[in-house]
Amino acid sequence: MKSYTHTLWFNTKNRQEFINITPQVEEAVKKSGIKEGLCLVSAMHITASVFINDDEAGLHEDFSAWLEKLAPFGKDKYKHNLSGEDNGDAHLKRTVMGREVVVAVTEGKLDFGPWEQIFYGEFDGRRRKRVLIKIIGE
Repeated sequence: MKSYTHTLWFNTKNRQEFINITPQVEEAVKKSGIKEGLCLVSAMHITASVFINDDEAGLHEDFSAWLEKLAPFGKDKYKHNLSGEDNGDAHLKRTVMGREVVVAVTEGKLDFGPWEQIFYGEFDGRRRKRVLIKIIGE
């Protein structure tokens, strides 16, 4: 079995953003040379997420509005923020949206269902964070 590791780096302009990273993950699969296996894509920070869904602007606005209702931003809203942080909401949003995804690699390509794309979700941006891509297989 072979493995291939690649890292993506992000430093978003906004506190919350959704970025389609499918092209970068597809390029990593191509570079790996793996034809049959699995591709793990993982946010390596506790206030960021990786998830799979549709690349549709209205849906992304719905995610933002929904997440803000579930965990609104505010320094006085979370016990975590008593430590001097202001990102208690970002930790909760990450938990809801997920840390990572695993996608099958079939015939050298990501094996998606209809409309599926991979996204990086940032909930406490404006600083450098990374996403790990790990591909294993033959």
